[in-house]
Amino acid sequence: MSRKAVIALVVIALIAAAGIAWHVMNKPSGVESAMAAVTNGQYGVTARDMTQGSPTAKVVVIEYAAPICPHCAHFNATVMPQLKKNYIDTGKVLYVFRVFPLQAADGVAEKLGRCMPRAKYFPFMDQLFANQPKWDPEFGVTDVRGGLLEQAKLQGMSEEQFNTCIADTKEDAAINKVAEDGQTKYKIDHTPTIIVNGTVQDSAAEWDKLKAILDLALAAK
Repeated sequence: MSRKAVIALVVIALIAAAGIAWHVMNKPSGVESAMAAVTNGQYGVTARDMTQGSPTAKVVVIEYAAPICPHCAHFNATVMPQLKKNYIDTGKVLYVFRVFPLQAADGVAEKLGRCMPRAKYFPFMDQLFANQPKWDPEFGVTDVRGGLLEQAKLQGMSEEQFNTCIADTKEDAAINKVAEDGQTKYKIDHTPTIIVNGTVQDSAAEWDKLKAILDLALAAK
């Protein structure tokens, strides 16, 4: 999915819930923050990043994705299970997931994931990818708020928590900074964009190609 413009501000026009105090439900533990902050610093992994795998892995895979992106959903369904089983869970790869918003709905989805307990972040993103036709405007969904609310409820979030979460404006800047930094550093113009040990891999969205890249990186001194 191509991106033609610089990241826009995440517009929360999906909900008319203003003036609601921000309620943090997803603070990482001190251990998680410390691990993320010191891990593979040369690749810019931070405490904010959502990661899977060993913090001392030899190979760091960063994925920039958009929750509304069907190509990202395909990657999540066909590549991620094999990547996780063979490389992440075995300690060979540290996987970093970053949202690169293409539409306002992406920013809202990211907010919701970060308002949930940290352990629910990846299950929620998996759920959003698998259920794009139920909430994604690219599938013709007109009630995006309602669709996202139903997805959030499946993870135990109430409507009050939903409204409180997406009313936060401070998080907009953080979401956009991640995307802007990615675009500046990696010249991202599509999602998913896969970076392996700091290098963009244009052919890595299919498993056989990504596997070859990872094996080569692991074999290097």
